[in-house]
Amino acid sequence: MELLDPRNDFLFKRIFGSEENRDVLLAFLNRTFAEAGKPPLADIILLNPYTDKDSPRDKQSILDIRAKTTEGEIINVEMQLFNKYDTEKRTLYYWSKQYSTQLQESQPYNQLKRCVTINIINFALLPNTLYHNVFHLREDRTGIPLLDDIEIHFLELPKLDEQAVSLEQGGLVNWLLFLKGVDQTKWEVLTMNEPVLKKAMNTLEFLSQNEEARRQYEARQRYLHDEASMYEAAKVAEAKGWAEGEAKGKAEGLAKGKAEGKAEGKAEGKADAQKETAQKLLALGIELSVIAEATGLSVKEIQKLKPLQ
Repeated sequence: MELLDPRNDFLFKRIFGSEENRDVLLAFLNRTFAEAGKPPLADIILLNPYTDKDSPRDKQSILDIRAKTTEGEIINVEMQLFNKYDTEKRTLYYWSKQYSTQLQESQPYNQLKRCVTINIINFALLPNTLYHNVFHLREDRTGIPLLDDIEIHFLELPKLDEQAVSLEQGGLVNWLLFLKGVDQTKWEVLTMNEPVLKKAMNTLEFLSQNEEARRQYEARQRYLHDEASMYEAAKVAEAKGWAEGEAKGKAEGLAKGKAEGKAEGKAEGKADAQKETAQKLLALGIELSVIAEATGLSVKEIQKLKPLQ
């Protein structure tokens, strides 16, 4: 039996974000926090448990997992299979929305609870060799925290080398090796010190044999690959626009002045590249909001590019 890839966000949410597997999520979170020197959680409440509505057919779904601790702190876990670029800014943006939407009208600021974001990513992002990086808001010179309300984890799977770790040690490493797709013959060793991990493995095996789950998984995989290709194409188009714009600016600069011509050429080149990319994505039927994020154009500008019916 060929196992499905647990890094697929749809499958990841089914394994870790369902009510029947709440203990699996709790065990994973506690291993993550233990490695960061944090105390374990006694229990969690799932705020958006997996349901049949979490379908790959809804292409704009963000299949993350949101949970609340018994103290009211919010935890968000997201699996990212492909690099959508601007990951750091995107992470901070979603963290800020999670933090700010806690308050109802007229509630005091002291009601705000700590929010933790955990990004499990299938690509190298940060300029170091650590597979687990944790960020807080601290003073530069003394390291004193401003407050503990912000905590962001990046778990970078490509940086985890199974040859350099002991599989018998247990802990977060074993969970990440499972997600990374360690050989099934090593599963028994991984679960020696991580018994709850066995339940995650059993869930993956069950879903891999389920025809409907496999169909939905494959639909989500296709969408994720298409989305990754779209972002890559947008990046290439943007780079091409900058290069063409700079060349045009240099040429016009001979007549208009180097500084003015370069700036204008860059702007025109970039604008042309953005519009060209947007038109191609429109032809593919991509949602306007996704095109806007990929190109930097407004939804109104993109609507003007639609061909007349």
